[in-house]
Amino acid sequence: MSAGLLVEADPDWKEGEVAMPAAPREAALRAIDIGTPSPNAFFVDEDSVGVGADGVVRYTLVVRTRGGAENVSFEGLRCATGERRIYASGRKDGTWAPLKNSAWQPIVDNGYNRPRAALAWEYFCDGPAAPRDREHALRLLRQKRDLDKPFGVHQ
Repeated sequence: MSAGLLVEADPDWKEGEVAMPAAPREAALRAIDIGTPSPNAFFVDEDSVGVGADGVVRYTLVVRTRGGAENVSFEGLRCATGERRIYASGRKDGTWAPLKNSAWQPIVDNGYNRPRAALAWEYFCDGPAAPRDREHALRLLRQKRDLDKPFGVHQ
């Protein structure tokens, strides 16, 4: 699935303040199924999941390779427009390095972006609707959507 704008973008939309979360804790990592074969393992830090008043779902994504390398990023999804943004990259010492080119981009369902597409379309977003709040987002994260059923129906 290739995204693009799902609804007409709100010309008055303003992104809210973004605060970097704490470094991910191993005990808070939730494995996600990205729906395609991959040698990597993907996790969302449940402690970092939030839904802003601006409708953005924010979370920390952790990607681990078979060889033991780890990539940590703090990201956002706009369900209403089918866009994603990577705010920062995690450092080994638990601090964040803000990305220089952190802009909203369409969610494209390709290899690199597959985890973001899965989080948007198979977990967090119900079409253009974002989760209502953090608790709703966590419930969705814990129960991947069955794509063979209508939106809102989970496995």
